[in-house]
Amino acid sequence: MSIEVSGVNKKYGDFVALENIDLTLPTGQLTALLGPSGGGKTTLLRIIAGLEEADSGRVVIEGTDATRLPVQKRNVGFVFQHYAAFKHMSVARNVAFGLEIRKTPKAEVRRRVGELLELVHLSQFADRLPSQLSGGQRQRMALARALAVEPSVLLLDEPFGALDAKVRKELRDWLRRLHDEVHVTTVFVTHDQEEAMEVADEIVVVNQGRVEQVGTPDQLYDEPANDFVMGFLGEVTRLGPVRLRPHDIEVAVTPGSAGALEGTVTRLLRVGFEVRLTVQPDASPTAGGNGGGPEPVSVVLSRAHARSLDLELGSRVWLTPAVGAATVPAMVAV
Repeated sequence: MSIEVSGVNKKYGDFVALENIDLTLPTGQLTALLGPSGGGKTTLLRIIAGLEEADSGRVVIEGTDATRLPVQKRNVGFVFQHYAAFKHMSVARNVAFGLEIRKTPKAEVRRRVGELLELVHLSQFADRLPSQLSGGQRQRMALARALAVEPSVLLLDEPFGALDAKVRKELRDWLRRLHDEVHVTTVFVTHDQEEAMEVADEIVVVNQGRVEQVGTPDQLYDEPANDFVMGFLGEVTRLGPVRLRPHDIEVAVTPGSAGALEGTVTRLLRVGFEVRLTVQPDASPTAGGNGGGPEPVSVVLSRAHARSLDLELGSRVWLTPAVGAATVPAMVAV
């Protein structure tokens, strides 16, 4: 295994940043550390890099105990959100920097820089200054610089967070293709669920200093370990005793299977190819005393499906979980 984290704990005063983290990341894999802001994912990445020291626990990289190794001896490449470029140096000199301080022969530096600039599609910008590049180009330069020293592990801290949505989308597609070419073990931090689901081989969900679940994007989406994971990876609604995703609800316009939840369509909104419904369930005869009534249910259908049901405001519908839908028990209000 490329990275093994065992029993890692980290506090800042009374604040628990990480609590008893155990994690194994396979060689050659692209792993996302996903979670809300302040959940501990960047702290974990910085401990792996050697930029922070854990209060306790071990970090092993490629079979070497790196727990007490300084950052320069861990053979990791690190890419920050804000590039950290040398403004007075050309793109080529920025990429060459790590090789030059290691006293790599000049001919080898030229060869390696040329290969990397071609890899990240920046060969034509080799003599420009970073200020003359777009944000996406600067981030590709930062990735080339990190790869120049041939690290065993590449660590990315929200690498696309400072970019607009269109450029983010382009760069995450590019990062996936780049990883498939170079096969370096890569760990990146993000709070963007779509980014993690689209790019990563495996996702580690981190929340309040703890690992909630580790798995492939499909495993986390289809088999969430708990209510937090389900809710963080996509929209969730309540249907009777369970919580599930709005697109995992079957809608009928006549009474169907036993146990179906009956209600009225109170909102109908078309968004592109989707139709989003809000259904107000009928009050349960056993409910009472709290004055609130049952929660509205969110439902997502394709436009064609909604048309086939001839749905409109005020339509009576019967709702059931779709076969194979991922569900977790609904929390009972106290």
